[in-house]
Amino acid sequence: MFLSRFRVNTARPGARRLLSSPQAMHAAVMSSFPHILPSDSPQPDAPRVLWRLDQRGRAEVLLYVVSPDRPDLTHLVEQAGWPAVADLENPGWQTRPYAPLLDRLTTGDRWAFRLTANPVHTVRRKEGEPRKLTAHLTPVHQMGWLLDEERQKRLGFRICEKPPDRRLLPEGTTHQKRSHSGDRYELAIRDSRSLAFHKSRGSGSRQDKPVTVVTVTFEGRLEVTDPAALRRSLTQGIGRARAYGCGLLTLAPVTQPTRPTP
Repeated sequence: MFLSRFRVNTARPGARRLLSSPQAMHAAVMSSFPHILPSDSPQPDAPRVLWRLDQRGRAEVLLYVVSPDRPDLTHLVEQAGWPAVADLENPGWQTRPYAPLLDRLTTGDRWAFRLTANPVHTVRRKEGEPRKLTAHLTPVHQMGWLLDEERQKRLGFRICEKPPDRRLLPEGTTHQKRSHSGDRYELAIRDSRSLAFHKSRGSGSRQDKPVTVVTVTFEGRLEVTDPAALRRSLTQGIGRARAYGCGLLTLAPVTQPTRPTP
């Protein structure tokens, strides 16, 4: 497995085209792996190609890719990077082996994390109608999706709770209110977007299919409860819309706050 990072040159027309269409970005990412054909479908239990866009500033956008094989992002550099300054030592992206991090996961370890996901649930609008997949639209329900105990168990981690002295709301406040405010858990929503685009139906089709995907970027701290399950989450993705930039969970060492010297 490999983790790659590519900085997008947002001033270029090619970059703006890719950033405006998750389908176009997905196609560009998958083109980094020549042996994967457009018609190939990932195996259910196998590691897959995952990607995520992190916008750190108005003109700073980073593309992260997790993949079973080392990617070749030369075409992305030409379309949406800085090809004039790329060379053999600095091709325009960075790729590192992912195995060292995956192998060191241990029960009880705590990590900072970031995840862009597509929180959804099924609803039945009228009696007798089939249940329909619907996105969670409010922060309380979006957080509740990730805080679900059964979901966290399957994913191999639990969201850490804040120490009592760091909570602003008193004990006895409802779980929903605490989770919505971020007061009880080490969890925050950093970004929420509704992406609307047209999905191509393939050659010969007269009309593209309109698609809307609600994405939520979570940040916080987690504790490893099942290393094997967490490895699957990191390499296979979490939730739906993984082809459209959702599902990629990344970890970073927890940084402790600096304490003043007595």
